[in-house]
Amino acid sequence: MSKNKNAWLNLKDDEKQKVMDLNKKYIDFLNVSRTERLANREIIRQAKENGFVDIEDLIAKKTQLKAGDRVYVDQKGKAVLMFVIGSDPIDEGLNIVGAHIDSPRLDLKQNPLYESDGLAMLKTHYYGGVKKYQYATIPLAIHGIVFNKSGEKIEINIGLDEDDPVFCVSDLLIHLSKDQLSKSMNDGITGEMMNVIVGNMPLKDEEKDAVKANILKLIKEKYNFEEEDFKVAELEVVSATKARELGLDRSMVLAYGQDDRICAFATLEAILEVKNPKRTALAIFADKEEIGSVGNAGMDSHMFENAVAEVVNLCGDYCHLRLMRALRDSKVLSADVSAGYDPDFAYAFDKLNSAYIGNGVCINKYTGSRGKGGSNDANAEFLNEVRKVFDDAEVTWQTAELGAVDQGGGGTIALLLSKYGAEVVDCGPAVLSMHSPHEISSKVDTYMSYKAYKAFME
Repeated sequence: MSKNKNAWLNLKDDEKQKVMDLNKKYIDFLNVSRTERLANREIIRQAKENGFVDIEDLIAKKTQLKAGDRVYVDQKGKAVLMFVIGSDPIDEGLNIVGAHIDSPRLDLKQNPLYESDGLAMLKTHYYGGVKKYQYATIPLAIHGIVFNKSGEKIEINIGLDEDDPVFCVSDLLIHLSKDQLSKSMNDGITGEMMNVIVGNMPLKDEEKDAVKANILKLIKEKYNFEEEDFKVAELEVVSATKARELGLDRSMVLAYGQDDRICAFATLEAILEVKNPKRTALAIFADKEEIGSVGNAGMDSHMFENAVAEVVNLCGDYCHLRLMRALRDSKVLSADVSAGYDPDFAYAFDKLNSAYIGNGVCINKYTGSRGKGGSNDANAEFLNEVRKVFDDAEVTWQTAELGAVDQGGGGTIALLLSKYGAEVVDCGPAVLSMHSPHEISSKVDTYMSYKAYKAFME
C-alpha cells in the first residue's frame, strides 16, 4: 500500500479521469437500480451484453462448460450470480465477491390504502434498520409489482421521472411540537405513523371515503388493478431523489441505496472485465441482507450452494464431494460497506480503527456487536493473502471496525459463506449516513473497490 492514506493522492496521472468516468456509470446504475428487482434486471442486462448466458439455457441443452465461459443464474428476479469459468478444476475452489442489492426502505402493507380526514394514505412497514424520522417530508417514489385478478403482472414505477408525482410522509409543524420534541428521536415518529400521502381530491358524488375512491379510480384507469390486488402486491417506497455528485470538487456521490449497491456496482464492473481466470470467478448479488439474508433469494438459503452445484455439474463429473470441496476451498470477499468516520459524531467511533471516506476500500476483519457476535472474524493468513493481492494491484486500502465497541454493530453475509469452510473477509468502501435515505460515498473509494474486486477475482 502506498504511504499516502488518501486514495486521491495515490492515483496515477491517467486514473483521475477513470475515477470520474466510472462514477458517471455508477450514478446511472443507482438511478435505474432503486430496488432489488430493478437492480436484478440491470445486472442481467449488462451480463447479457457482455457474453454471459443464462444457466437454464445450458441446462436445457446439456451444454458442458469450459474455461472462459460466462454464465449467470437469475434467482427469482431478486438475486443474480455470475460465473466466469476458470482453467483450474472447479473443485479446487472459486474466487468469490458477494454483494447485496436490497436496501433499507418502506414496504406497503398488504392492506395499505385508507382515508383519514380528507387524505388518502398508504400504510407501510419499514424494511431493515432505519431512523424513521429521516423518511418524513422527503419526496418518495413507489416501485414494485402487482397482480390483478386476471393474473396480469403489472409493474409500478412512480416518482422518478420528472413528470411523475411523488409521495410523502408528513411531520408535525414546529409550532405544535412541544410534546413530540420531548420524546426520543426513535419515538418522535413511530412505525405506525409512517403513512404515505397519496391523494386529497374527492371523487364527485361519492358519499364515503371519496378521496380514497378517487385514488382507486385513478389506479384502475392507469394501472388496471383494484384495491384487493394490493394483497398480492410487492410495492416498495424509496427516496425519489436521483443520485447526484456531491461537493464543489465533485468528489463524492449523494444517493439512496448505496448500501450496498456501491459494492454491487463495483462487483459487476469487475466481473465484466474478468476474461480467463485460473480459478472460477463468481460475483454474487443477493437479496434480503438487510433483514438477515432470509428468503429464497437471500444468502441464508441454499441459493448459492444450488447455483454452484449446477455449475459443477456442467463442468462434468458431478458428485457431492466435488461440490463440497469447491465451496470449502473458495476464497471470498464479502462486499459490503463500512461506517465512514464522521467528525460530528466522533463519540461513536474509535478514531484509530475507523474507515475514512476517500482513503480507499476498507477491510473489516470482523463486524458484529456485543463482543463480535454475528461476525465471521477473518484469520490472519487470509488477511495477509488479500493484502498481497491488493498491494500488487496498487489498490489503496484501509482497515477498520464498524465503530466504538459498545455503540452497536452490524453484520454481513460473511458468516453465511464461511460456514462451508471458505476463507472470507468483509471488504468495501466507507460511507457516511449509512442506512439513511441519502448516503454519501467518495468516488475514489468506488474506484478502488472495483480495482480490488477485479484483482481478487482474477
